Amino acid sequence: MMLTLLRLIRIVFVALRYRLDELVLSGIKHPVAYGLLRIVRFGRAPKMPRGVRLRLALESLGPIFVKFGQVLSTRRDLIPLDVAIELAHLQDNVPPFPSDQAAACVETALGASPHKLFKQFDIDPVASASIAQVHLAVLHDGREVAVKILRPGMLNVIEKDLTLMRVLAGVVERLAPDGRRLKPREVVAEFDKYLHDELDLVREASNCSQLRRNFAPGTGRENLLMVPEVVWEYTTTSVFTMERMYGIPVSQIDRLRAAGIDITQLARLGVEIFFMQVFTDGFFHADMHPGNIYVSDAPATLGRYIALDFGIVGSLSEFDKNYLAQNFLAFFQRDYRRVAQLHIESGWVPPHTREEELEGAVRAVCEPYFDRPLAEISLGQVLLRLFQTSRRFNVEIQPQLVLLQKTLLNVEGMGRELDPGLDLWKTAKPYLEKWMRERVGLAGLRQRLEKEAVQWTQLLPQIPRLIHANLVRPDMAPALHAEIEQMRRAQEQTNRLLATCAAVLAVAVGVAIWALTRP
Repeated sequence: MMLTLLRLIRIVFVALRYRLDELVLSGIKHPVAYGLLRIVRFGRAPKMPRGVRLRLALESLGPIFVKFGQVLSTRRDLIPLDVAIELAHLQDNVPPFPSDQAAACVETALGASPHKLFKQFDIDPVASASIAQVHLAVLHDGREVAVKILRPGMLNVIEKDLTLMRVLAGVVERLAPDGRRLKPREVVAEFDKYLHDELDLVREASNCSQLRRNFAPGTGRENLLMVPEVVWEYTTTSVFTMERMYGIPVSQIDRLRAAGIDITQLARLGVEIFFMQVFTDGFFHADMHPGNIYVSDAPATLGRYIALDFGIVGSLSEFDKNYLAQNFLAFFQRDYRRVAQLHIESGWVPPHTREEELEGAVRAVCEPYFDRPLAEISLGQVLLRLFQTSRRFNVEIQPQLVLLQKTLLNVEGMGRELDPGLDLWKTAKPYLEKWMRERVGLAGLRQRLEKEAVQWTQLLPQIPRLIHANLVRPDMAPALHAEIEQMRRAQEQTNRLLATCAAVLAVAVGVAIWALTRP
């Protein structure tokens, strides 16, 4: 309890140091709040922008709050854009935990010291973040691997900070004018889920394995994306061992050019890989910032993307994929009525929403973008503006779509950094049109029939027997009707009995009152 109180005092101190009180009060449109704002400012406005102050405060409070800021930066449908952009700059530059602790974690998780398990184990980490750090190693069979080790004691630290975050979220929800709309408690709950998912390295390893299978040899995509192989015998909830990958960070453009990689082609392939994951697989890497994406410079795999860090992935249902594809194609065709219809058909807006009113709002969002050259249009920003406009119509933005929008912004930013002239719309439109043709045409019908064939082969032989059994089954309708009639009569009898009892009780009460009031 004392440690929790001290932590709360520390949070309050940091909030005051970075003038977060001013940030909160400036968002409250009330005379009392305005007066308090003048007092806390002492006649001076803060020197740094609000987003910068919030970022520095979160960095001061430690890795859990840094991770919270990173997740919050993805919710651009809820927080101001300038704050979201600044929070996106948060980095996991966390000092590594001691090497002897890392070795002890490996021994506890795998049952032997790392020097016995591995032919070689680098005691100094090659990377360190808020949740885990990575050590390089070599297996006894000669394979080079990377070993990701969870920070010890993370669960207790996380639970304590999450408890305080829930309290603060409740305060914000009650006091801030936009508290209910911003859904601070829901945001903290979403952060809770992300954190606990990242604390389970088996889950991350399974994400890695699935993504690798989606781009495995024989899929026709093996020349697009490389994903490390999971070493399952050396993987637990706190230790994740994977194949070591060599490459150049995608942000180091000069090194990529020096290696002979076609930068323009690389940017286009990045967009194709993203849409392939979203619309074909419904399973996508949702943390595609430059630190997690490398490019192979080996002669045999030159120019292939390499994906790392699989703690956050997104998944979409067939309904989500169809909804998104139709929305994007409607945007390309400027069919705003269809966009409005899709929102209503999806059930994400109240059924009484006027279609033409929603159409006008969508047109106001999208039309200004089409007056610019296509290369200057940000598909991610269009989607973001659409989410913000949808707030007027009480649209419940789906979490998986918010995660998709965040990832799309990352992919778009990464692609434009590689090739400033990248036309994301031109790259995406042919793929989406082809995907839709495959879904609604004969090819899509054949594919769905093939998928359902296994189930139908089990059901078809049973159909004659089931029909025969239904035909020879005795007609239960008369018996059922008689039973219902009997229940109705019993209910009427019960009602008459209750009415009689009520009348007798009323008479008894009246007699008792009369007797008590007699002189």
